[in-house]
Amino acid sequence: MAQTITRGFKTLLGEANAAIETLPTADAIALSGNPDILFVDLRDPRELEREGKIPGAFHCPRGMLEFWIDPESPYFKEQFGEDRKFVFFCAGGWRSALAAKTSQDMGLKPVAHIEGGFGAWKKAGGPVETGQS
Repeated sequence: MAQTITRGFKTLLGEANAAIETLPTADAIALSGNPDILFVDLRDPRELEREGKIPGAFHCPRGMLEFWIDPESPYFKEQFGEDRKFVFFCAGGWRSALAAKTSQDMGLKPVAHIEGGFGAWKKAGGPVETGQS
């Protein structure tokens, strides 16, 4: 029996983008180095190794996000308990939109994501470190 998807990724992205803050790339780059901002890199380790990373960004694989945010989880990461703004990014802005929405729904605040993700950041000349975290 074939599956019938009733809410596809485009719908989910539309709902997420309607509910979260999306930072234009230039605005995100301007926040680089601000101690009140935590950039959260959702890409997998191979992407970091291949493409580089935003200096000082915290690496959180997308598959662990909900577990790392929740203080009741055995996988909780203290970074998500800090009083900062959380700016999520991935390669192109899709995973980060969904992650920002999920994080916001869980109660994390304030949150945003970078329009166009790391690809747009890099193309705009944002600072990049090479190698894996």
